[in-house]
Amino acid sequence: MLAELRQKAQITIPKEIIVKLGLSEGDKLDIFEKDGSICLVPVAVYPQKYLNDLKEEINGVKARLASGEQPVFDSVDALFDKLEAD
Repeated sequence: MLAELRQKAQITIPKEIIVKLGLSEGDKLDIFEKDGSICLVPVAVYPQKYLNDLKEEINGVKARLASGEQPVFDSVDALFDKLEAD
């Protein structure tokens, strides 16, 4: 497929690609050059507060693991067995 570079360095991504990747208006794309090619990669952008909350939760789990407070399971079945018992 060909795309034409237009005013203000804009291009239109062919509809077939948009549909195949499930993209929609407002989605973010990372654009970079690699080995002479222009690459566009869809990315998810999360609010900083969400990332900070997630980091805090992960640090809490790490602390509970280190203290032995957080149970560790050898398999998903063992986890479900424990959940069903509670």
